[in-house]
Amino acid sequence: MTEQDAPLAFPFPPADSLFQPSPTYTRLREEASVTQIRTPDGKTAWLVTRHADVRFVLTDPRFSRAAAAGPGVPVSGLGRLASGSMLGMDPPEHTRLRKLVTRAFTARRVEELRPRTTKLVDELLTAVQPLPRPVDLMNYFSLQLPIHVISELLGIPWRDRILLHDWSDTVMGDWQQHPDDLDRALDNLVGYFSDLISVKRTHRADDLMTALIAARDEADRLSESELVNLCMGLLIAGHETTVSQLNMFLVTLLEHPGHLARLRADPALVPRAVDELLRYVQISASGGTLPRVTTEEVEIGGVRLPAGSVVMTATNSANRDVAAFGEPDRLDLARTDNPHLTFGTGLHYCLGAQLARMELQEAIRGVLRHMPDLTLAVPCSELRFKRGMFIRTLENLPVTW
Repeated sequence: MTEQDAPLAFPFPPADSLFQPSPTYTRLREEASVTQIRTPDGKTAWLVTRHADVRFVLTDPRFSRAAAAGPGVPVSGLGRLASGSMLGMDPPEHTRLRKLVTRAFTARRVEELRPRTTKLVDELLTAVQPLPRPVDLMNYFSLQLPIHVISELLGIPWRDRILLHDWSDTVMGDWQQHPDDLDRALDNLVGYFSDLISVKRTHRADDLMTALIAARDEADRLSESELVNLCMGLLIAGHETTVSQLNMFLVTLLEHPGHLARLRADPALVPRAVDELLRYVQISASGGTLPRVTTEEVEIGGVRLPAGSVVMTATNSANRDVAAFGEPDRLDLARTDNPHLTFGTGLHYCLGAQLARMELQEAIRGVLRHMPDLTLAVPCSELRFKRGMFIRTLENLPVTW
């Protein structure tokens, strides 16, 4: 595609199957990896679809996240939040803030959280057993586990977690999100965390939020607004995608009973299976990544982009690129060579990737233990997704066993 061609309407029409990306991505990978698109808010951008090109954009410093706060850039609800957080920063500001929280998400720290997570999984799935069936597993399990884990890590009171999730859902809206709803949700989150930070200043605890407050008050390593935005971002990023991934992992396994039977027979496959599901599952029609802006002229995929070009990466397309994966449209729970980009790469590689992997592993293991004959209570085609969301989010997950 050349610059003279009309931009393609984006997001693209979905595939017939819930488990496959839009066929438009396959065509673009083959014909024109870098393609002009027009988003529902009327903005234009260049979409990158091949694995190597997506990786290039995510790792090359000439593609700036900070510059994406300027005019003419497609903005979703998450994009609004990102503009004041690590997600919307370049070094050195990004590096400064990331260093403050990295220690809480190291592989060692995540492994220390695993026993507590396993206990939560068992408690939640035990509580589900006596409920009348079918049971909405999304409400009783898939939502509860991730928001519980990130809230405990941050130090958020249990009573506030579902209210915070409702505001978080609004912020995760896509381009169709009503601006007034988004403004209210952001104002509510800012007010909530401002108040909670004030309380924690006089009632210190052993949690991440208290550590960040100390970094602000005792070492002056971030501003007050950065402190509030950092806490908001950690809450939202720390549970929203994991909720959606867990739901879609379970649906995918239930619709592929041979794979589920293999996991039941060999639970040692769970870690590898989780990474394959991270690659395979389609949790976003738009690819799920935020736009970047070129700071100088860059050539990518045979297209020369001038400085100031808006670039978006289609991770879901990159994860199905035959140049990076053998039989990319086939679910292979034992896949060993799996360089998926679901958590991104480079400076903005997902801070909570290890935490999400651990939660998903323990959740799948828990379902295998507690619900060995789990099935969907409705046909897959009858599952409904929340409208206007940046990521694919189920309204409910009715199951029986």
